[in-house]
Amino acid sequence: MTEALGDMKRTNMCGTLLLEDVGSKVILMGWVNRRRDLGSLIFVDLRDRTGMVQIVFNEKSDKDIFSKAEELRSEYVISVSGVVSKRSPDAVNDKIRTGKIEIKADKLKILNASDTPPFLIDDNTKASESIRLKYRYLDLRRPALQKTLIIRHKIAKIVRDFLNDNGFLEIETPMLVKSTPGGARDYLVPSRVQPGKYFALPQSPQIFKQLLMISGFDRYYQIARCFRDEDLRSDRQPEFTQIDMEMSFVDMDDVLGINEKLIAKIFKEIMGMELSLPLKRMTYNEAMNRFGSDKPDTRFGLELIDISHLLKDSSFNVFKKAIEDGGCVKAINAKGCAGFARRQIDALVKEAKDFGAKGLLWITYTDEGEIKSSLSKYLTDDELKSILSRVSAKPGDLILLAAGEFIKTCEAMGHIRLVLGNKLNLIDEDRYDFLWIVDFPLFELSEEENKYVAMHHPFTAPLDEDIPLLDTDPGKVRSKAYDIVLNGTELGGGSIRIHTKEMQKKIFDVLGFSDEYAEKTFGFFLEAFNYGAPPHGGIAYGFDRMVMLLTDSDIKDVIAFPKTQNSSCLMSGAPSEVDAGQLKELHIKKDE
Repeated sequence: MTEALGDMKRTNMCGTLLLEDVGSKVILMGWVNRRRDLGSLIFVDLRDRTGMVQIVFNEKSDKDIFSKAEELRSEYVISVSGVVSKRSPDAVNDKIRTGKIEIKADKLKILNASDTPPFLIDDNTKASESIRLKYRYLDLRRPALQKTLIIRHKIAKIVRDFLNDNGFLEIETPMLVKSTPGGARDYLVPSRVQPGKYFALPQSPQIFKQLLMISGFDRYYQIARCFRDEDLRSDRQPEFTQIDMEMSFVDMDDVLGINEKLIAKIFKEIMGMELSLPLKRMTYNEAMNRFGSDKPDTRFGLELIDISHLLKDSSFNVFKKAIEDGGCVKAINAKGCAGFARRQIDALVKEAKDFGAKGLLWITYTDEGEIKSSLSKYLTDDELKSILSRVSAKPGDLILLAAGEFIKTCEAMGHIRLVLGNKLNLIDEDRYDFLWIVDFPLFELSEEENKYVAMHHPFTAPLDEDIPLLDTDPGKVRSKAYDIVLNGTELGGGSIRIHTKEMQKKIFDVLGFSDEYAEKTFGFFLEAFNYGAPPHGGIAYGFDRMVMLLTDSDIKDVIAFPKTQNSSCLMSGAPSEVDAGQLKELHIKKDE
């Protein structure tokens, strides 16, 4: 039988009681984590979000309460009162914060019974992800998930407090917006009152935060919900949260400077770490050349080495053609890996091809100083030796090489670098390496569309010194964009924005946007430029990803109610079919 709370009012949380509370009368409420029956004594571990505490029911003290305690089962919700007592030395539990005390119960109410849960409410549960997501409200009772979401809350509070103290205003932007091209697919919302027209859910507050700068608010922020209808990855969800901000009358150094202080504050308060400021900066070209990635993991070496200049006159056509076509030849010296078996090398070749490389070649420099390579019949001895010298090879090393178009080759070798870094245990998991990547290309060439597209978004400003190239060689124009990277993961990104209508039109022209198309799609935004737009810039962080990295969690474990790989919710059954009447109201007709 369940009971009402009545006059029992909670005085303390379970995980907060310590030795200094001994002798205090307390009333606790929570869930039965475990019950142990030792005859005349029953021990119950009572759990709430602060932790667990042991409750003792003694048959000799009160038979009625003891009898009621015999009814208790896992996940029953109870209220209990009693006196905080010191445990005997042999009964101390050092594994929990309250392990030196226990509560000698003198009153018990069963507030609600529970069916047997489909899995153990424990951090070491063996339940599958699908079962845990179906019963997410039970999964969220596990201490590890509660701790993660509590840390998420603390990070959000730190961000708000910091930005409030630095003159930022928290302003909400619309959730029902106009669909605009670029980026991922929009989630569309049909309009009932305007048949045939649709809202989109925002992929980011980008245009609106720029409009807030034009409105004169000077400094804006928002912890914003965003939506992208795209294929999911291990660190991506269809609905996610951004820490979003924008500032007026600033240059890149201003934006990076205040954000470094924000990151330092988060790390000090959450991780207990002091970051050395300013954070390192690296250009996009340097990152691609050295690490094969625009979000490089700099916690280990194995850097890419360009050997194109050594092979520009080579008779080996694979190398020669790549260089003549403006590509490159990149090498990695895998120290001490000359003993790799052929199957291990073949696995690396497959990894490289799967990542876009045309192939992967190798040179083995044996412990005896012998050079063995599939390239021996294509390269001269002098060329092989010059490669070994360039990569500082020593006997026992394995040299991996790839050739082709610059970006694809760098990215493929960057992937091989990460594979080797993990395989050889070169990555220090206890280290946190931050850096800014700057000077991104403003445009990238889309092979599918055979035209330039914006690498970030079409509102990013070009570097002042590269503006003349917009008319002559747009592919070489660098932007005032910047990403912040932590341990090989992009935490956030932003840019200084275009703030004049003339420059925005020029960028649209390079992207192939006609005046009619630009007006139809961005007309309200472009019109705002007619009324005095200030220079401005900002940044957005992937909040879920930040929490994931700071708690060493899976992306699904930092979101209270996440989606699966196919963007569905196993708990609620979303997305679901809707009533035919609802579709009729929205003027939507299903295909038969």
